[in-house]
Amino acid sequence: MSSETKKYLVTGGAGYVGGIVAAHLLERGHRVTVLDDLSTGFREGVPAGAEFVEGRVQDVARLLDGSYDAVLHFAASSQVGESVARPEKYWENNVGGAMALLAAMRTAGVRRLVFSSTAATYGEPAVVPVPETAPTAPTNPYGASKLAVDHMIGGECAAHGLAAVSLRYFNVAGAYGGLGERHEPESHLIPLVLQVALGRREAIAVHGDDHPTPDGTCVRDYIHVADLAEAHLRALDAMTAGEHLVCNLGNGNGFSVREVVETVRKVTGHPVPETTAPRRPGDPAVLVAATGTARERLGWTPSRPDLAGIVADAWAFARAREEERA
Repeated sequence: MSSETKKYLVTGGAGYVGGIVAAHLLERGHRVTVLDDLSTGFREGVPAGAEFVEGRVQDVARLLDGSYDAVLHFAASSQVGESVARPEKYWENNVGGAMALLAAMRTAGVRRLVFSSTAATYGEPAVVPVPETAPTAPTNPYGASKLAVDHMIGGECAAHGLAAVSLRYFNVAGAYGGLGERHEPESHLIPLVLQVALGRREAIAVHGDDHPTPDGTCVRDYIHVADLAEAHLRALDAMTAGEHLVCNLGNGNGFSVREVVETVRKVTGHPVPETTAPRRPGDPAVLVAATGTARERLGWTPSRPDLAGIVADAWAFARAREEERA
């Protein structure tokens, strides 16, 4: 990977993934500007050493200029349930924000982009592990808005020579350098189960125990957030002008909801009561990434594939936050 110092704009860099990617860039000696409106991010999520600008990505043109080598774009609304109830918010924030960003990049002559996409673009896949060639059929406005941005980026690459990589995340978890998940409201399984272990939640709801899986609960692919961040840095070195590269990011292995709950019990030493709830509409039984493209094109493989290690890092962050509240 390149050791030359460069300047990067990280949109949404006060959020979970954006902040940790910004931290990795700073550790490599790069200059980082974080743009975030703090609607879902947190000021303390911006890593020390980054310049922070509070604002919406729709207004990025006032900030972006030719001194930036690339943009890493994380700013987006990301709650599936909310996207169903308020689809207009997702078209405005995710699609409208990306349109403004691409226009500003074109004007400023910044021709390199890494985009935070999602496995939700695939919907309910017919083939598992899911390859990038799988049909895209999102089942909610969140996934549809991310897919629309992927299409926009592809057009920008073909028409205007943009070099871009879309990274489609599966389930991201863990913590790094004192930064971790602090979503409000929380919707991700591992931090929700950890809330039960902390006594902040009575029980974890298991949505469906009759799926066609070994223990009847949904199976998901969990990737450590630090591995995810490393993939973004590798993407910066792998992009080519005029090409839009799409890569899945996951471990390539699946863990069931009950396996996650049992792992939390073992890591924390706390009881984790569970209740059975109805299946959620559109919830695939198994969602696991095929990661060959990331391995071949980015030279990337996850270095922290162990679920217990992912949970342990998330648990350390959750306990630290609980001590801050005390």
